[in-house]
Amino acid sequence: MVNECKYKWFNQTLTQVNERAVRLGIVEGEYHWHKHDHDDEFFFVLEGQLLIDLEDKTIELNPNQGVTISKRVMHRPRAPKKTVMLMMETSAIVPTGD
Repeated sequence: MVNECKYKWFNQTLTQVNERAVRLGIVEGEYHWHKHDHDDEFFFVLEGQLLIDLEDKTIELNPNQGVTISKRVMHRPRAPKKTVMLMMETSAIVPTGD
């Protein structure tokens, strides 16, 4: 799936655990600023590098590193190169933000 992906921002739900979705994300470039009013989001990098801009700092995630972004926190994910990550969030979350 990773090698065949032609999109800059792609995610695929792999499974659901209770009301949580486990998704595979394949990303490159910059996403927009957004927040989720009711849901936390967990990112775990498998390959590449993910930068998550917050209003006051940037979190750098490299392979085998993860972080939870709490609900209501403005953030902007960006990947300077093709990055593969796992995400865990509620299955009802709107990926573009509230």
